[in-house]
Formats: sequence, C-alpha cells, structure tokens
Amino acid sequence: MKFRLFCGLAVAALWLVVYGCLNLGPDYERPELGIETPPTFEFTPADSGSLVIEDRWWEIFGDRELNQYVEAAILNNWDIKQAAARILETRARYVGVRSDRFPAVGVSGLRDRRQVLGGPSSDGIIVDTYELDASASFELDLWSKLKKASQAAWADILQEEEARRTIAQAVVAETISLYLNMEALERRLQIAEQSIKAFRDSLKFVETRYRRGLTSVLDVRQARRVLAQAETVVPQFEQELGIVQQQLAVLLGRYPETQAPRKQPEDYYRQLAPVPPGLPSDLLWQRPDLRAAEARLKSLNDQVGVAKASRLPTITLTGSYGWSSDDLNKLLRTDNVVWNLTAGIVQPVFDAGRLKAGQRAAEARYQQGVAEYVQTVLDAFAEVEQTLLTRESQLDRRARELRFLEEARATQRVAENRYIRGLVIYLDVLNAQIARFQAEDSLVLVDLAIYRNRVALHRALGGGWGAPEPVEVREDGIFFDFN
Repeated sequence: MKFRLFCGLAVAALWLVVYGCLNLGPDYERPELGIETPPTFEFTPADSGSLVIEDRWWEIFGDRELNQYVEAAILNNWDIKQAAARILETRARYVGVRSDRFPAVGVSGLRDRRQVLGGPSSDGIIVDTYELDASASFELDLWSKLKKASQAAWADILQEEEARRTIAQAVVAETISLYLNMEALERRLQIAEQSIKAFRDSLKFVETRYRRGLTSVLDVRQARRVLAQAETVVPQFEQELGIVQQQLAVLLGRYPETQAPRKQPEDYYRQLAPVPPGLPSDLLWQRPDLRAAEARLKSLNDQVGVAKASRLPTITLTGSYGWSSDDLNKLLRTDNVVWNLTAGIVQPVFDAGRLKAGQRAAEARYQQGVAEYVQTVLDAFAEVEQTLLTRESQLDRRARELRFLEEARATQRVAENRYIRGLVIYLDVLNAQIARFQAEDSLVLVDLAIYRNRVALHRALGGGWGAPEPVEVREDGIFFDFN
C-alpha cells in the first residue's frame, strides 16, 4: 500500500506536468503595427498575381558555376556552421529548463558500519546497517511558472533556427553578389584590354602618318596620352578582382586565393524573368528575421509569466521508499520497509521589492521587444519597396545606356572616316573612342546593378534558401524529439 502511495505521487506529478494548473502569464498575441500596410507592394504592376519564390531561386541566372558556388557556401561556410552549433546549445538549454517540470527521481544505496560502546565488551560492538531506497522530489507548477519557462526556452530554439536561416540567407546573397561582381570585373578588364589594343593601333596609325608628314606631333602626343591613361585602369581592375576572389573563397570556407581572369562572352546579359504583377505584401512574412523577431517576442512574453509566478507560493513534494536492515540477506523483507512523504511550501514575505522589480523588468523587456519587432517589420517593408523602386530605375537606365553605346559607336565610325578625309582633327577621333569604351564599361556596371538588385529583392522577400528544415519540437505533451 505504501508503495502504491508512492507511485500515486509520481502519477499525480506527471498529471501536473501534462495539464498544469493556473496560467498567470499573458497569452501571446501578435502586436499591432500601428500602421496600415497595403495588400500589395507599391512599385509593382497593378494587375493581380503572385510570386512563387523557388527554393533554388539563384538558378534564374542560368549559370551552372554560380549554382556550384552557392551550394558550396551553404555546405562549407563557417558562419552557418556556427549558427547551427548555437541551435544545439539552445536545444540543450531547452532540455534543462523543461526537466524542471518533471519529478527528480534517484536511487541510493548505503552500507554503514560503526562501533557502539556499552556492549558486553569494553570495546563495544560493531553494528552494520544496509539501506536501499528510491527518492523523488517535485515542484507543483500551480501557477504555470515552469510551463512558461519551458515555452520561453522553446521559443528561443525557434529564434535561433530562424537566425541560422537569416545568416544562410545573407551568405547566399553575398556569394551571388560577389560572383556577379567577379564576372563584371572580368568583363571590365576585357573592355580595358580591348581599349588598350585599339589605342595602340591608333598610335601606330598616327605615328605612321606623322613620319609621312601628314599630321602633327600633337596628334602623336595625344594618342600616347590616351593610351597611357587606358593602361592605368588595368592594375586597379586586377586588384579589385583579386580581392573579390579572396572574399568569395572565404565565404566558401576555402583559403583566400586568386585565379586568372576568365574569358567572358560578349552576349552575357540574360533578361531575367519579370517581377510578377500585384506582388502581395504577405510574402514579407517569409523572411526569417521577422520570424526570429516574433519568436523572441514570444519568449519575452512567457518570461513575464515566469516573473509573475515567482512572486507566488512554491509547493514542493518529496518522498522516498526503500528498505533498511542490519542484515544484508534480509534487506528486502517487507518488515524492513521505510518511507516518507513531505510537502513543503515557501511564500516570499519580504524581499525589498526584488521579485516585483523582476516582474516589472520582464514587462519592460517585452515592450522593448514589441518596439524592436515593429521596427524590424517596417525596415523589411522599406527594403522591398526600395528594391522594387530601384529596379524600375535601373531597367530604364539600361535602355538609355544601350542608346548611348549605339550612338558612341556610330560617332566613332563617323569620326574615323572624317579624319581620314581630313575633315576633323585626331583629337575628335580619340574622344569618340574614349566615349565608346566608357559606354561599354558603364553598360557592364548597369547590368551588374540589375542582377544584384534581383538578389536583393529575393533576399528582402525572404525566399527559399536551400537551408535544412527547421527544428521540430512538440510542446503539446510530455514527449519531445530532437531527431
């Protein structure tokens, strides 16, 4: 019967673990932003539509090597690995916090030998005692303090998981941006080399005409000046290219080394798929940083409940059941059973306002979290709107740059023909050549800006990033699984 009483205590404790008691803490509700958000983003076409963000959205660039770089970054980047390790740490803390909701059960054994004076011998007698018992202690979660602490720790896991996704998102976006920058620098380097070759040919042409007395030494000096100026940009591009390659290698978890520039095709530009019309603003809630901010808010909300419950009485149940005997062979006999059951209550009476101040501090931290959450949401909306606005401007600028390049090439042809016919000075030819190559270089920069803007748009919308699934944790019962 006594053993059944002890078992009943354990069953009651488990019942309290599952169902809890009074819930003093506030229930979480997503805070109001205090602003009216539109159903669609402003700088998208007005027609109805939606955007489907693929898990491997970077494949829209159609570059197999870029895909390999991104996959390597996801697997090998050390910032992502560090974030994953923080998740493991948070999981362990969660298990530690949740364990407080369960009874603490232990088994102990004792053999005691001591000398007792006063026996038939002047030296006394030797007494042996053997004990074997199981003990349990359990704090009644009357005010859901332990439950709230467990929920707060669970929200911390979700926050760290979304933080890892945010880091993975940033690493992927930075990898793509650096790769695109590397390609752009290789194209600019090719344009610079083409311009140098053209200016050298022009110098040879002018020197030949000078030796024949068909032009002045001024034309020769101007041709040499333009050639020397064009040659100065090559070391700068090579330096920038090497730095970008080193940064990209570090993102991929490799040694920061450089490589020779690759040959870039002339028709490199690919028209990206247009942004769908009527882009819904609800897509913003896919962003992992917003989900992380809300998970933090949930944790702070539960911590308010913990602080409130800490000001109320704490009831602890302790008990033990076992055997005690002076004969090891007779230890487990029923007449050697010993047990005890104790209930203790502790109520704070005077602490100079410490617990009340702790509650006020928890409530203030929650208000700080609300402000941080709303600001994060506003910043996210601003990022998307700014990216969409910039996209329109960049596409318009590219159309203008194409017209500029077309006119610059046509001007160069006219200037060269008129110079051969003696109708213009050679400086006009050099200026036309300079304008042509500057237009080609500017077009590369505009194309890079358009590509990087698409990267920024996907990042701002919080699309799929090829990251592992989030942590699965069950908070609806006493069983949970981290596998």
